[in-house]
Amino acid sequence: MTFNKKLSTLLWGTLIAVSVGNASAADAGQSKVDESNEKPNILFVLADDLGYNDVGFNGSSDIKTPNLDGLAKNGMTFDAAYVAHPFCGPSRAAIMTGRYPHKIGAQFNLPEDNSNVGVSADEPFIAQTMKNAGYFTGAMGKWHLGEAPQFHPNKHGFDEFYGFLGGGHNYFPEQFEAAYNKRVAQGMTNINMYLTPLEHNGKEVRETEYITDGLSREAVKFVDKAAAKKQPFFLYLAYNAPHVPLQAKEEDMAVFSQIKDEKRRTYAAMVYAVDRGVGRIVEQLKANGQLDNTLIVFMSDNGGKLGKGANNYPLKEGKGSVQEGGFRTPMLMHWPKHTKAGTRFAHPVLALDLYPTFAALGKASLPEGKMLDGKNIWPALQANEAPHKDEFIYVLRHRNGYSDAAARRNQFKAVKNHNDDWKLYNIAQDISEDNDISAQHPDILRDMVSSMESWSWNNQQPKWFHQSAEGAQWRLKAMPRFDQTFHVGDNTRNNSKKGH
Repeated sequence: MTFNKKLSTLLWGTLIAVSVGNASAADAGQSKVDESNEKPNILFVLADDLGYNDVGFNGSSDIKTPNLDGLAKNGMTFDAAYVAHPFCGPSRAAIMTGRYPHKIGAQFNLPEDNSNVGVSADEPFIAQTMKNAGYFTGAMGKWHLGEAPQFHPNKHGFDEFYGFLGGGHNYFPEQFEAAYNKRVAQGMTNINMYLTPLEHNGKEVRETEYITDGLSREAVKFVDKAAAKKQPFFLYLAYNAPHVPLQAKEEDMAVFSQIKDEKRRTYAAMVYAVDRGVGRIVEQLKANGQLDNTLIVFMSDNGGKLGKGANNYPLKEGKGSVQEGGFRTPMLMHWPKHTKAGTRFAHPVLALDLYPTFAALGKASLPEGKMLDGKNIWPALQANEAPHKDEFIYVLRHRNGYSDAAARRNQFKAVKNHNDDWKLYNIAQDISEDNDISAQHPDILRDMVSSMESWSWNNQQPKWFHQSAEGAQWRLKAMPRFDQTFHVGDNTRNNSKKGH
């Protein structure tokens, strides 16, 4: 770390880097699960661009999610679950590696179509850690962490992979297969990833179902395989719904005929298909006698995309934003006998916490030297205590020539958005970020901004950009220009530093 020990100890604590060499996150607080030697199955379901208010258990009045709501009713839901970045690729990199994407050069989406870059196995993925602990591991759906062979899910600890490697996909096989074949017949080789065939462990397959249903089918097959193997399983089910393109089955659309806006109606039907899939998997877990020993975690990779059917109420803005609507998502946990039915956890938790928490519950040893930016939150969940009290939660999104940034600590959140001045909110009382209180608490604001600046010093330069023009602008404008990002109004800061 390049910042001083006082800041590291008092402000960041164990969140910024948990070293495996210490007993730390993966070894803490296992008493609740050590009553049995049996390791829990872990099913982690990730929706794509799902809005905060787009599931019943988070307040939706127009989208029906009976299966997710059933899990929520019998489990724990979360008021303040944060991902590490407000759009797809970096958020997923954080979940799989347990690191802020900025610390590993993964702060941009991967290049479009047939790229040769990706997230390196030098940062061991959670799947490899669980596999080393005896888990049967699977990934279904969207990958978005590297298309080249060396970045394949099977190279990152997943025994089984069924899905697509890019950042999205069309939903109806009869449509995308015809479009793909047409391009192949024309001699094209660099074909849009939304049209390419799905694959199973590196081999192309011919999908015949609506993609969401196909992924649910494969997830059911996976839990059956795990039951036959008599192994605990770790399954990462990454639906691409309700990410665009907005494509839904007619029968699902009919369920929401009362929704007049076509985008919202299609979006709702896509969420409904995800919910149906989760229900199918839960029923199979029951049939196999696996449900009682399966921890199910559900959340989104970022906030819902405004203008494409999503609703993030009462949060401000949406996907891509450092306001709450960009990176605060719906979340639930369900594990019979271990999560108290109907509880709502009010304290902030991070997607970065999943890696150390899963490892702890699975009695997995972390790879030597592995650094993590989250912690095992299971003891705090059991005790209903804030796992990140007095610690910082950061979000940083780079744009063309400037960066949006935000830091939350306890009830306060400092925000620099749209290249405006820094603002301060009491996010515990003002979830919609309507009332800037920076004038009342200038010292708190400067302290928070200064701490985030310190955090930024060992961020890596991006290893790739989504588009070549993005990379050209980054260099042309001498980004990241943190001297501007962390400038607070009147030029006075607790620590006077030159930008980089």
